[in-house]
Amino acid sequence: MLKSGITKRWILTTLLVISVILLAIAIAITLSVRKYYYSTVEQKLQAMGQSSAIAEYFNGYINVPNDTFAARASDYAQNFSEINTAWVWIYNKNGEIIITSTGFPAEAADDNDYQTAMSSPSGRGLSEGYLASGEKFMALTVLLPKTGDNSNGAIRYLISMQDINHRLRSVAVAVFSAVLFALGLVIISGLFFIRSILVPVKKINDATRRIAAGDYSGRIEAANRYDEITELTESINYMTDQISRTETLKNDFISTVSHELRTPLTAIKGWTETLLTLNETGDETLKQGLKVIMFESERLYSLVEDLLDFSRLENGSLQLRIQKIDILAELDEAVFVLRDRAIREGIDLFYSTPDLPAPANADPDRIKQVFVNILDNAIKYTPEGGKISIIASISGCELRIEFSDTGCGISEKDLPHIKEKFYKPNGSVKGSGIGLAVCDELVSLHNGKLNIYSKLNEGTTVEVLLPLTPSNERKD
Repeated sequence: MLKSGITKRWILTTLLVISVILLAIAIAITLSVRKYYYSTVEQKLQAMGQSSAIAEYFNGYINVPNDTFAARASDYAQNFSEINTAWVWIYNKNGEIIITSTGFPAEAADDNDYQTAMSSPSGRGLSEGYLASGEKFMALTVLLPKTGDNSNGAIRYLISMQDINHRLRSVAVAVFSAVLFALGLVIISGLFFIRSILVPVKKINDATRRIAAGDYSGRIEAANRYDEITELTESINYMTDQISRTETLKNDFISTVSHELRTPLTAIKGWTETLLTLNETGDETLKQGLKVIMFESERLYSLVEDLLDFSRLENGSLQLRIQKIDILAELDEAVFVLRDRAIREGIDLFYSTPDLPAPANADPDRIKQVFVNILDNAIKYTPEGGKISIIASISGCELRIEFSDTGCGISEKDLPHIKEKFYKPNGSVKGSGIGLAVCDELVSLHNGKLNIYSKLNEGTTVEVLLPLTPSNERKD
């Protein structure tokens, strides 16, 4: 199912768009949460480092001996109310860290906020950085009031981002898990929906192919729900019923008309032969007229036989009379019947067969009918002065017969349809257009193959492949 065009288009359009949207939402949520947490930390730092409160606390301790300043700084660090939340580092006027709220020496860390505060007119600097241990922090540095351009020290507040980043990772995992879960639901529901379309569409496709091949017996099973596909299914079933009825009426009509035509044609042919025998006057005009009647009667009789065979094939009522025969003997008879006609029409006929017999279990009349029809077509489509060759060969348990002519040939456009019923690529030549279709069906009933190769204005080759009796059965 994943290889189907509908599924591919769904993946490339709907699923891809939904994935992008869900991913964008997940990223937006994660960034929003991160911004909220980081903004909260920043606000907390800003609240800790209120300049007025710091200036008031260190009032009178600016520009004093280092020991006095250090004592005041130590007092500030020890009484720092947010000692459980943040660290406090206090710088002296020389930029040295002299006091920390932890009581331990300050760990080497990025000090971009301190550098920013030193150069900023506001005397404040905010930045993010990493300790030497790799722990991330956010820091705010607030300068103590300067004496002229000289620094009197600074207070730096640092808050570790380790817990917050851990929370952010948890939030990101939760958000992306929710996105994957939602995407999974979309995929499952989407594939279920597509399957609900593809399964009946496949049934419809198989049914229409059977209908196109002439099988009207099958029906498409409608789904338990009623939607557009169910409506289409019912329409196709109704169409199949109508085509089946029409096909039955057509076949019945052909069969009935063919039987009705056969009786008077038999009488016409018989009486024509009788009149030709009884004509002792020597009237050449009468003889010529009777011969024309005879020829046209035979042609019409052949057409009626083709129509009857077509009707039997369509109805599945054609019965083969299988017996042990020599296929090459039937080919000899077919060539003998039509050789004189080919000579009369100025066509050179070349015939070659192997010296060995070609035993097979087949219907001799139907096999001969195939050969006669193919050779008759070759004569029809080959002009005077042309050539027809019939070459038979045996390979293992298969007989191969090639009927080649130098006639008008068949175009590439017409060649794929040449074995279709009633298809005539050349309307200028008389015929029903069902001869090759009947031959193809008869060869198939004998488990053989009929192939046609042709080039326009160069000629046509009809290849007949028929199975022979295996050697271990030929002794019976």
